[in-house]
Amino acid sequence: MATHIQEQQSVVRGNVPKSIARRSSRSRLVRFSFLVPVIIYLLIFFGYPLYYSISVSLEKYTLQTEYTGNAPFIGLSNYIAVLQDATTGGAALHTLIFTVGSIVPQFVIGLALAVFFTKKFPLSRFLRSLMLLPWLLPLVVSGTVWRWLFDQTNGIIDQTLAGLHLIPAHFGWLTTPGYALATIIVTNIWIGIPFNMVLLYSGLQGIPGELYEAASIDSATQWQRFWYVTLPLLRPVIGVVLMLGLIYTLKVFDIVYVMTGGGPANTTQIFATWSYNLSFAQQLFGQGSALGNVILVISLVVALFYVRANRQQDA
Repeated sequence: MATHIQEQQSVVRGNVPKSIARRSSRSRLVRFSFLVPVIIYLLIFFGYPLYYSISVSLEKYTLQTEYTGNAPFIGLSNYIAVLQDATTGGAALHTLIFTVGSIVPQFVIGLALAVFFTKKFPLSRFLRSLMLLPWLLPLVVSGTVWRWLFDQTNGIIDQTLAGLHLIPAHFGWLTTPGYALATIIVTNIWIGIPFNMVLLYSGLQGIPGELYEAASIDSATQWQRFWYVTLPLLRPVIGVVLMLGLIYTLKVFDIVYVMTGGGPANTTQIFATWSYNLSFAQQLFGQGSALGNVILVISLVVALFYVRANRQQDA
């Protein structure tokens, strides 16, 4: 007891005993030891691939480099070559159309379904679970299924619409410029709706029911309750949904590659497929890595804007 009192008096006078200093250092060391596995994991699986991608984008890295190990440093030449390529400009436009055309319907339909499932009715849980199916399927599987559905020879969508005389028989959805990109957007909307629904539904569950009761007492209509109660309180979740949706859509590769491969005539070429084409079809690994890094920077900018907006709201 006396020793404890003496240690407290020493701390008050500014003289920290060695025993307390050792315990404090040991405590910091223990806390840091729990972070070591995470740091090692990030360095191996994120840090090194990022370093390697940046390194390749600054070199003249070709297939021959794999045998010789010689990759001359060329600075930003790969970035300049990619940005000056006409196909990159088209890919940027297609990526923008694909991203906006996917995110907006995904969010609107996902929010509508989330609100719908807040109502209690028979089979609600079963139907909500069933809605997760598009999200749980691998993207390659989803792309393959939708390619069959839109097949101009035996596709059920083509046959149904042709039977209703809405389109010509054997219409090539995936081989007609303009329609091919729209078809991929429809597929991506179908895949992304469950993701939006699940997150928005979770956000709706966190809104206190008393607020709706108070709004009803004030004679607020259902639309007014949604506009003035639901949306403001759901804003943080909406921000997360839109940010993640934007990042995920920017890097979509599987469904585009499976359904069209970027064709016809590059009309469905987006950043992800064009980066793959540069790297593995044309064997311009430096330019492919450069375009991949551009996608990464765009995603990072989106994330930083989201963090800054959140900080301003908290302030």
